[in-house]
Amino acid sequence: MLVPFENLPDSSRVWIYQANRSFTNEELEDIQSRLDQFVTQWTAHGADLQAGYLIKYKRFIILALDQQINAATGCSIDASVHFIQQLEKEFNVDLLDKMNVSYKQGEFIAYKSLTDFRKMAKQKAVSPKTIVFNNLVNNKAEFLSDWEVPASESWHKRFLN
Repeated sequence: MLVPFENLPDSSRVWIYQANRSFTNEELEDIQSRLDQFVTQWTAHGADLQAGYLIKYKRFIILALDQQINAATGCSIDASVHFIQQLEKEFNVDLLDKMNVSYKQGEFIAYKSLTDFRKMAKQKAVSPKTIVFNNLVNNKAEFLSDWEVPASESWHKRFLN
C-alpha cells in the first residue's frame, strides 16, 4: 500500500538508490508514476507492504517500508531490486553501484567514484565540511538526521586527513 513518505514512522526501513546523473523533469514524472504503481502492488508473501518513497535532488530514490505492519522478505526485497534494475535499463542510468560517492558542490550534486573521491580528499578538493550523502542509513529517522551531513560526520571521514 502506498503511504506518503512523511506519514511513515521513523522506524521505517529505507533503501537509497543514487543515480549517476540527474533525471529530467519528464523522466521524473515517468519514474514517479512507476514508483506509485510498484509500491501500490508491493507485497511480502501476499501481504500488502505499507511503503512510500521520495525522490530528492532529481537524483536519489529513497524507498521506505513500515516494517511494523509487515516486514520485507527476501522475495519482496528481490522484487524492489528487480524494479530498480528495470529503471536502470529503461532510463540508461546507474542506480545500484554502491562504490560511488555523491556530495554537494554548492547547489550542485557531484557524483564520483570512490577512488576519485579519495584522490580529491588527498588533494584537499573536498574537506571535512563537504556535505556528503550517507546512503548507508538504515531507517527514516537516520535518513532525516544523518543522510546529508558533513563528511566529518559520515563514513567518508576515513578518507580525510
